[in-house]
Amino acid sequence: MNVAQILERFAAFWSPITFAALLALAVACIWMAFRPATPKGAVQERLNAYLDRGDIVIDEALQRPFVARTIWPGLRTFLRLLARLLPNRDLEATRRTLQQAGSGLAAIDFYGIRVLAMLALAGLIGLLSLRQGSVLLALRNAGFGVVVGYLLPVYWLRSKLRARKNKILKALPDALDMLTIAVEAGLAFETAMMRVGEKWHTALSFEFRRAVSEMRIGMTREEALTRMAERCGVSELETFVAVLIQSSQLGVSIAQVLHTQAVEMRTKRRQRAEELARQAGVKMIIPLALFILPALFVVILGPMVPSIAGVLGSIGGNGGGGGLGGC
Repeated sequence: MNVAQILERFAAFWSPITFAALLALAVACIWMAFRPATPKGAVQERLNAYLDRGDIVIDEALQRPFVARTIWPGLRTFLRLLARLLPNRDLEATRRTLQQAGSGLAAIDFYGIRVLAMLALAGLIGLLSLRQGSVLLALRNAGFGVVVGYLLPVYWLRSKLRARKNKILKALPDALDMLTIAVEAGLAFETAMMRVGEKWHTALSFEFRRAVSEMRIGMTREEALTRMAERCGVSELETFVAVLIQSSQLGVSIAQVLHTQAVEMRTKRRQRAEELARQAGVKMIIPLALFILPALFVVILGPMVPSIAGVLGSIGGNGGGGGLGGC
C-alpha cells in the first residue's frame, strides 16, 4: 500500500470539523497538564484544621473570667490552709450537706470560709471597738465576732439547703406527671428523664440530667438513681427511687409505677398545703400581738387618754380637798 492509498483512506479525517476537534482536544490536554493544583478535599481540610488548632484545654481556660483563672485558685489554697485550724471530724457530713445544698464548694473550702469569717468579723468589730478607747470592750466584741463568724456560714448553708429541698419537693409532682406522660407515649425511661430535664431549669431537672449522663457512661440505673436521691436528700424522692428500683427488679411496669407515684405525690402536696394553711393562723398571733394590737389601742384609746387623765385628776383633787376640810 503506497502513500496515495493511505491518504485516500484517511481523507475523511482531514475535514475542518475533525481538525477543529483534534485541536480542541490538544488544547484541553495542555491545559490539564499545566493547570494549578485543585483545592484540598474536605477530609484534608478537616485534618489541617485539627492540626492547626491549639490546645483545647488552654483555650477554654483562657476564655474563663480573670477572677476565676487567677484569684479563685489562690483563694482556695488560702482557705484550705485556714481550714487546718478547725477539727475535721464532720468532714463527710459537711461534704454531704454541701452536695445536697447544690454548692460547688468542697468541705475543706467551707471550713476555710468559716475561719476567714471568724477572723474578718473579729478583726473588724475589734478595730471599731478600739476607737472608743476600751480594750476590754474591744476584746469582748471581738469574741462576739468570732462566734458570729463561726456560725454565720453554717446558717447560710442550712438556709440554702432548706431552700433547695423545698424547690425539689415542689417540682417533684409535676416532674412525675411529665415522666408518666412521656413513658406512656412510648419513650424509654432514660429518654423521658432527659426530656423532663431539658424542659425545665430547676434543681430537680439538673439532677435528672446528671443521672442520665451517669447512665450513659456505664453506670446502672439503680446506682444512678440512688446517687441522685442521696444528692437531693429529699425523703419523697428517696421513696420514689426505692419504689422504682424495686419495681424494676420485680418486673412491674414502670408506667404504672410512675402513675401511682404521681398521684401519691400530688396528694402529699395538697396535704402539705392544707397543713401550712392551718399553721398560718397560729403564726399570725405573734405579729398580731406585737404590731397590730398596740396600734389599734393607740388609735382607739389615744383620744380618750386626756379625758381620762382629767377625770382622774379631778377625783384626786376633790379627794385631797375633802381630806383637808375634815382635818
